[in-house]
Amino acid sequence: MDRTRLHRLLARESAEAERRNPRSRAAYEGAGNLFGRVPMTWMNKTAGAFPRYLATARGARVTDIDGHEYIDFCLGDTGAMAGHSPAAVTEAVQRRFADLGGATAMLPTEDAAWVGAELTRRFGPTHWSFALTATDANRWAIRLARAATGRPKILVNSYCYHGSVDESLIVVGPDGRGTARPGNVGAPCDVTLTSRVAEFNDLEQLERELAHGDVAAVLMEPALTNIGIVLPEPGYLAGVRALTRQYGTLLVNDETHTLSAGPGGCTAAWDLEPDVVTVGKAIGGGIPAGAYGLSADLAARLLDRPDLDLVDMGGVGGTLAGNALSVAAMRATLEHVLTDEAFARMSKLSERFEAGVRAGIDAHALPWSVSRLGARTEYRFTSPAPRTGTESAAASDPELEDYLHLYLANRGILLTPFHNMALMCPDTTEQDVDTHTGLFAAALTELLG
Repeated sequence: MDRTRLHRLLARESAEAERRNPRSRAAYEGAGNLFGRVPMTWMNKTAGAFPRYLATARGARVTDIDGHEYIDFCLGDTGAMAGHSPAAVTEAVQRRFADLGGATAMLPTEDAAWVGAELTRRFGPTHWSFALTATDANRWAIRLARAATGRPKILVNSYCYHGSVDESLIVVGPDGRGTARPGNVGAPCDVTLTSRVAEFNDLEQLERELAHGDVAAVLMEPALTNIGIVLPEPGYLAGVRALTRQYGTLLVNDETHTLSAGPGGCTAAWDLEPDVVTVGKAIGGGIPAGAYGLSADLAARLLDRPDLDLVDMGGVGGTLAGNALSVAAMRATLEHVLTDEAFARMSKLSERFEAGVRAGIDAHALPWSVSRLGARTEYRFTSPAPRTGTESAAASDPELEDYLHLYLANRGILLTPFHNMALMCPDTTEQDVDTHTGLFAAALTELLG
């Protein structure tokens, strides 16, 4: 690849983004009272000098305050997998908040039992509790795992993503040992005191770490997602389950992103048997929501412990968790929007997206790869596709990524800004996918001739 040409095209697309979006730029420059000039600092992870500002969103479309409409394949990095403001969720939230009144009252609603039963149908675990984010669901799952096993450490995969969970910010270093992930802000302690780490798809390394006998739980995504999709090799997940059982370690599947694999995520699609499932983002249809489900055996072990304060100050809770508004949104999303039928359509569209990307890559004989997980597709600047998180991180090319993101955004398509991920929602169409296919091909032609 001619890097000089890439730099020239990137400069052109950056200038075009600034020309097209004066109101977004002014809003960003005028937000001096916000830490990092944005509501949350990760919003600065975007191609270009400033983020586009949201005006409206509906289904698979968003518009910015400069009046540009986009086909949205980002979908809030999975938070809007149900589409933006789906009608059933809008109606349920309106009814709960405006008609019946009360977003939160520290009282349960009947919707919660329905949601728990539906999550059991989808994922398998029989006992569910709610959070506002998957990060919190993971934190509480970790506490419960430590309580149940009496062990101090949590094992994760290198370059995993489980929100801002302190225990997850560990990677495999050059010497093969665990070390703090670069950039971790204000770590409360050396992460090796709380955590162990193994590469995804490496059962030998996993067993070596579990053999220490101090791991309460393996917290993992069945496929890595936030470092780029890394799919499990044949036999790997069965090996993880066998090893965790052999060493008396609980297994927690974080399905927050891997929910894209189907209605019950990878857990259902691949017949997995975790002790705990955590999930967030998408299940609330855009309203903050998360959940964690426990197997019947684990729930009984915890509920039968009089020494555990599961009601008040035990560290498991949150005043707004399980609030009436979030639960109403979860029920509407699961009952009417992210249905089994919707997932089937979304997966077909993702197959079409994958085929279009492959065609563009093959037309230029590029050494790139494409990975798909149900309704989610991602292309990487390496081939074969990475098999570990560390390999996936090493395949990053920020300049090339920014060029493609800006090229597409300037022409009306949004990908997830953290990587080259495209997600389908119930409102995505074949025409939306084909529009991306055409623009992706054009971007490569300009870059490569």
